[in-house]
Amino acid sequence: MKKILVANRGEISLRIMRSAHEMGITTVAVYSEADRNAPFVKYAKEAVCIGPPPSSESYLKMDKIIEVCKELGVDGIHPGYGFLSENAEFAELVTANDIIFIGPSPSAIRTMGSKLAAKEAVKAYNIPMVPGTDGAIEDHIEAKKMALKIGYPILIKASAGGGGKGMRVVERVEDFEDQLERAVSEAVNSFGDGSVFIEKFVNSPRHIEFQILADNYGNVVHLFERECSIQRRHQKVIEEAPSAILTEELRKEMGKSAVDVAKACDYSGAGTVEFLLDENLNYYFLEMNTRLQVEHPVTEMITGIDLVKEQIKVARGEKLSIKQDDLKINGHSLEARIYAEDPRNNFLPDIGTLHSYRRPSGPGVRVDDGFEEGMEVPIYYDPMISKLVVHGDCREEAIVRLIRAIDDYHIAPVKTTLKFCKFAVDHQAFRSGNFDTHFVRDHFDPEKLDSDEPHSSLATIIAGKLASSKSVSAQVSSSEKSNWRARLISD
Repeated sequence: MKKILVANRGEISLRIMRSAHEMGITTVAVYSEADRNAPFVKYAKEAVCIGPPPSSESYLKMDKIIEVCKELGVDGIHPGYGFLSENAEFAELVTANDIIFIGPSPSAIRTMGSKLAAKEAVKAYNIPMVPGTDGAIEDHIEAKKMALKIGYPILIKASAGGGGKGMRVVERVEDFEDQLERAVSEAVNSFGDGSVFIEKFVNSPRHIEFQILADNYGNVVHLFERECSIQRRHQKVIEEAPSAILTEELRKEMGKSAVDVAKACDYSGAGTVEFLLDENLNYYFLEMNTRLQVEHPVTEMITGIDLVKEQIKVARGEKLSIKQDDLKINGHSLEARIYAEDPRNNFLPDIGTLHSYRRPSGPGVRVDDGFEEGMEVPIYYDPMISKLVVHGDCREEAIVRLIRAIDDYHIAPVKTTLKFCKFAVDHQAFRSGNFDTHFVRDHFDPEKLDSDEPHSSLATIIAGKLASSKSVSAQVSSSEKSNWRARLISD
């Protein structure tokens, strides 16, 4: 594989291209008119404009992307995340045109793309699942009876859903029919598929996911967990690895379940198995994302594994070079998603020109972004500006480092989630590890973002302790760090 086209945009395109470049692989960018001056376009060896700003007229044009590949002699396509990354039809089209799809097989994408099909596929592996219906709701009356049997509150979920769309929490039987109708309507509008099912609503849930890698020879490993419970509108804002709450025994058990999920659909490449963890540390299979995750950097930081390089190696037919026993957790990593959103106004998107844009730097700081000073944040795409990632010898050091990096990050005049992320990781609930997916609802007050009060005294105490004494066992010598990792940390 000598030439790769990245069928995506922004920070993820740039991140993929950097790893490909280190592997001696030429990169091709496709871009919309809105992204003409974006860094990923400038970085690529070759770049082709494929349409107007709307993604339906550019980044989702499968035939146009294939056409560019043929014209430029492309060997493989990396879909990144979002857009066409979990589109089985696109994966089939790529393969049919003798181009390598850097991702799982179309059948695996199709199986795991349907929550109902995924639940059916993993049944044989005895993986814990949230109590609920086995299939899509076809009879409203029977569904209502099933909801009563499961016990309220219940959750109505779109089978093809994601990002909180087509999802409704129902507290009372009187609200069932109305919420069912709303969920179906939203599922049709968002995914073109109105199939929904019912699950027991898990109180105080935590969102724990496991990164897996699999080759085409039946070898599968997991690269430990990520905690993704700090969310707004069912979408993640803060992620960390490892979780502050998992025991070694539970980590091993959940990791095995994640590997089994991958085996259930003959998976290959990088993927993520998501679980819900309740207040009693019972876990339940939620879904599998058949692509690279936005939050993959925190896994890379604690393992030293470049997930993009591993994806490319698997796609070109190589066996996994790592075994489960080779993998160890090194320190702690946190990621803050920096969105062009106003936390004071229900996290509504904010657009405009980045008149001032200065990234943080320093030891253990990594910024994955796709913007430069003077660029505009477009209205056509997801409003994420960057991913601010830090690594420390322990969780406390990572928290303090993230707070420092946020303070050093300057973006103006566009409103962002920087202050919210600082509020979240410096909150007592987060620091103690006693939080769940309802963090925003239970703890966030927009007025606190305007406070000039200093951070908690705990931060000062921890910073002092870390400066004077560090755990030798958590340290890794510079010689053990890959050149790739050292480069990203210095970015």
